[in-house]
Amino acid sequence: MRLVTFQNNNAEKIGAVIDNRIIDLNSSYKHSLDGQDIARSQEIADSLLPSCSVQFLAGGTASKKAAEQAIEFALENQETINGLVHDLKDVTLKAPITKPGKILCVGHNYREHILEMKREIPEHPVVFAKFSNAVNGPNDEIPLPAITTQLDYEAEFSFVIGKKAKNVTREDALDYVAGYTIVNDVTARDLQRRTLQWFQGKNLDGSAPMGPWLVTTDEIPDPAGLDISLTVNGELRQKSNTDNLVFDVPYLVEFLSHIMTLEAGDVICTGTPGGVGFAMQPQVFLKDGDVVKVEVEKIGAIENKVKEIKQGVVIS
Repeated sequence: MRLVTFQNNNAEKIGAVIDNRIIDLNSSYKHSLDGQDIARSQEIADSLLPSCSVQFLAGGTASKKAAEQAIEFALENQETINGLVHDLKDVTLKAPITKPGKILCVGHNYREHILEMKREIPEHPVVFAKFSNAVNGPNDEIPLPAITTQLDYEAEFSFVIGKKAKNVTREDALDYVAGYTIVNDVTARDLQRRTLQWFQGKNLDGSAPMGPWLVTTDEIPDPAGLDISLTVNGELRQKSNTDNLVFDVPYLVEFLSHIMTLEAGDVICTGTPGGVGFAMQPQVFLKDGDVVKVEVEKIGAIENKVKEIKQGVVIS
């Protein structure tokens, strides 16, 4: 299943992507219940298939079964009931997880990136956090505020937690993963490096484009061996494979769940390959009008244009 958050008629909803169409899961499930003469169909649909993807994931097996029923109903009834299915081009895709409780990022997790940044391979994962203000859509503009002159890109293969995880073993780790998505961990290098903590450079508004959807684990049972790449204006800057991760997905679930309780909807970014602008000779940073595209095998691509934000402009 490919789960999305989409905006249609000024309302955000969750949907499932089939080819180039989006199934409105809530509406489809509600209509399927109506066909069975089930009372309070809208309340039930809102409970199992809410507009918030985090709440949907927290619904667990019940919400997943409702989504599967909604998809089946929509495909069978799309010609007779309006509004169940939309063309992808007619809606606006938002980040698949619009309000994650936690965004945990792993630094220095691809060997080639560690070398280009002149660091040693870490004994333990280097973990930092981004916050929900950074979340951005898969095709939205990347803000370039006046506070930085060194805005950089970081292609990241990311996974989303599907249920509460505490003290998980590596062997069971993938049972706690809902699926996989793409994040561009946009970083203001000058802000990142002016203190020992990376927080300032990692949390600019809109600095975490995410998407285009969440691909559930039934479609990607093994997160190893996936190609990842990034281009700027069509020029290849980053190219690697998740086999090159120092700390892979099962390790990270185990490691992080022993530090803190992971919850449904938490997003974990696994790190970026070599090729960032900061490490180029000479250094090259993002500028107004640049188009950044990140692709991950079996997931798809996100593409975002950089937009300079004048001093005093408020980002909505």
